[in-house]
Amino acid sequence: MAEEAGMIAAARASEEDKAREREADPSDEIEEGEIEDADADSDADAARRGGAQPHPLENSWTFWFDNPSAKSKQAAWGSSLRPIHTFATVEDFWSLYNNIHHPSKLIMGADFHCFKYKIEPKWEDPICANGGKWTISCVRGKADQLWLYTLLAMIGEQFEYGDEICGAVVSVRAKQERIALWTKNAANEEAQTSIGRQWKELLDYNDTIGFIFHEDAKKDKVPKNRYTV
Repeated sequence: MAEEAGMIAAARASEEDKAREREADPSDEIEEGEIEDADADSDADAARRGGAQPHPLENSWTFWFDNPSAKSKQAAWGSSLRPIHTFATVEDFWSLYNNIHHPSKLIMGADFHCFKYKIEPKWEDPICANGGKWTISCVRGKADQLWLYTLLAMIGEQFEYGDEICGAVVSVRAKQERIALWTKNAANEEAQTSIGRQWKELLDYNDTIGFIFHEDAKKDKVPKNRYTV
């Protein structure tokens, strides 16, 4: 786990360097609809060519996309949700991440998920059914870094109660962006508050965040927070 965490930390630092370079040269920014770094060598390709061994993650993860243009009032919730790709190594994660749109490039109404393999990002999934979620909010265009750091913390197994985590979702809305961290056993207050505190520390997020039970969200349009940190 130490080696895996080191790889994630190094990759995170590399991504920050790339972000600073893009800020310094606005001409490098991609337009909406383009694939970022499409012609660049991916970390996975470089590792294969150099004969390096890939660095496996403790769990496999799947990206899911909920396309707002495919939604309709008559359609059942979740019917527009589609799996994008499953990854199981550090290299494959970066290969995917560098070639998909980040939250600031997604259209309004979109939801992008990253969940453990074979867990669907739905309340009805057996593993999610008795769970809940922590949620953070930010103004439009500010979720990119928070989303990346959330992904790195999850796949790098940085949480003390990592087995409790199902996945995360970033939601793009008209006035704000939200990131939610889903867990599987909402009634375990010790585990949930630990996850919430660690998440805030990892993101350097100072505002209070709340935890909602999925069961409450099914019953109430504005469910109350069961835990706060």
